[in-house]
Amino acid sequence: MSAANGSRTGIYVASGNAHKVAELQALAERDGLPVLLRSAREVGGMPEVIEDAGTFEGNAAKKARALRARLPAGAWALADDSGLCVDALGGAPGVESAYYAGPAGDAAANLRKLVSALRGVPADQRGAHFRCVLVLVSPEGAEHVFAGRCDGTLRDEPAGGHGFGYDPLFVPREARQTFAELPEEAKNRLSHRSRAWARLARWWRERPRFD
Repeated sequence: MSAANGSRTGIYVASGNAHKVAELQALAERDGLPVLLRSAREVGGMPEVIEDAGTFEGNAAKKARALRARLPAGAWALADDSGLCVDALGGAPGVESAYYAGPAGDAAANLRKLVSALRGVPADQRGAHFRCVLVLVSPEGAEHVFAGRCDGTLRDEPAGGHGFGYDPLFVPREARQTFAELPEEAKNRLSHRSRAWARLARWWRERPRFD
């Protein structure tokens, strides 16, 4: 199934996170791409993937390949791996961002642990950046990699009720509010995922007819 809703190409996202799929679809519509982002739940959910590659690119590629194995003919697979890299923690939690507080991957626990780890760190040493790597796999199995980064600082305490993950702590360099306080449109303009997607969108528009 190469298209859905008319002429839109179906791209399955290696995630059951509805928020992430919706965010990617909003980015696609912003950039005018004729694609329909679909959740892995529509094909039975994500296969179990051990994210042990040690890099964002490696983990994203593992997820994309695993999902592609269960897709209908003609469909594309898209996976992302992203995380928060904190200067004062030597780049941690990094690729372990989703499991910072333990294997359960509890976002609230991760946030609490980071707040605790940075307790007492002065404002001028609270630099951090979000990094996102997208791996897009064509129906023929060709892999395409796109990366994005957003630099900023971390608040002492969480603020804002939007977003997810570490968003309530992170203030992008171009703003004064955390990702969790910013309107969705503003976050989508500044985020690491948005910047990775912009590279993907540029490639999609310029790509050859066959991959």
